[in-house]
Amino acid sequence: MSEPQSLRGKVALVTGAGSGLGEAVARAFGNAHCAVACIDLDEDRAARVAADLGKGDIEALAIGCDVSDPASVNAAVGQARARWGRIDIAVNCAGYDIVKSVSELSVVEWDRILGVNLRGPFLVAKAVMPTMREQQSGLIVNIASTAGVRAWGNASAYHASKWGVIGFSRGLGVEGRADNIRVTTVIPGGMRTGWFDRFPDQGIPLPDPTNLQDPATVANAIVFAATVPPESSLQELILTPLTETSWP
Repeated sequence: MSEPQSLRGKVALVTGAGSGLGEAVARAFGNAHCAVACIDLDEDRAARVAADLGKGDIEALAIGCDVSDPASVNAAVGQARARWGRIDIAVNCAGYDIVKSVSELSVVEWDRILGVNLRGPFLVAKAVMPTMREQQSGLIVNIASTAGVRAWGNASAYHASKWGVIGFSRGLGVEGRADNIRVTTVIPGGMRTGWFDRFPDQGIPLPDPTNLQDPATVANAIVFAATVPPESSLQELILTPLTETSWP
């Protein structure tokens, strides 16, 4: 029987690592003995997480980056490559949303949501794939959402971005096979990340905290995807709270 892969000495690059799921993922890969590039629009938040990892003798680098900007992404990936000489895992956790109807949502707001949630994973994948091809190995994890398989009002841009992430990931996975680059799409349900705290005045019902899951649970599942033996690939994973109201 094939043994799980050890992650000791691997390099994981995590976007949105300054808070929420991204922070949980950065910590989970650190606990799995990876070096971690903590990438976030807010470099101070990324630095806090990297410093905490460093206290546990985990190699970590904080990098400020706007994932919707090609030059910013290329520079961030370049810093990680220059530091460690390789990139084994890239996890696209950075996310953004504005709760508005289509009639109220501006073009600028639409572009920002799609820029972070869909353009971002494309840019990161495009930037890390040359290194992964050289290595003839790598894993790219894209974070979708149950919003990528279900729909509700005042979230059309977010739905479009997350449905797009699922389609993009499937196509990317086919392209990566020839170079042993695997792609996993994670479709999480609601998490206790503070994500919903930003919307109290926007007229949407906030979820009961008992219907949300610990982001560390999702992060550990992502680490598991990286340990799957190399002849296999965990293509998609739906992980929700037992009482998730948006699934099925």
